[in-house]
Amino acid sequence: MKTVRQFLAAIALIAPLSAFAFPIAAAGTEGNPVLVGSVANIIARYEGNSASYSNDLYLVTDDGIVGNDIFLFNNHSSAVGATMDLGSFAVGSELVFRLHVNNTNTDYFTGPAGRNPDGSFHARVQGAWLPNTTLVSFEDLYNGPFDFNDLSFSFTNTTTPDVPASVPEPASMLLLGLGLAGIAASRRKPRKS
Repeated sequence: MKTVRQFLAAIALIAPLSAFAFPIAAAGTEGNPVLVGSVANIIARYEGNSASYSNDLYLVTDDGIVGNDIFLFNNHSSAVGATMDLGSFAVGSELVFRLHVNNTNTDYFTGPAGRNPDGSFHARVQGAWLPNTTLVSFEDLYNGPFDFNDLSFSFTNTTTPDVPASVPEPASMLLLGLGLAGIAASRRKPRKS
């Protein structure tokens, strides 16, 4: 029994539960790309949703023709835990996913906000959600509310680049500069006459 408790505690640390009964990628991961992390096959897994709209998830193909994209899951008809083997891809290449909202006939994409019709991020991409696994969560409404609970899925053998360090605000830079100037001034030796 002790090992079961330890396992559940470890899972709770790795994948904390959201207010929903399925995982949602962490805030601050909006716009991250999904990158191929190894030559092994990539396995997609449907994690869940709380959307009222019907959404289809696709892997965008290299040819850029929407009709040729590869269907993965529908948020209402796919079983939670369903998986799909996507095959293998060149390490480091970006996989782009498209969420098609059947009710509004609108498409949203992983990656940069400029890919989407409202110019907003519509996918969070959390690398290392589980070992060797990336979690992606989509928002299906034009201009928000950006709770990213409309379709969550995960992929093995994928990664995302590290989140860039935040840029210090000007006031912090001023304080840092004053502190360095103070240190420099205190290190000066007075001149002897």
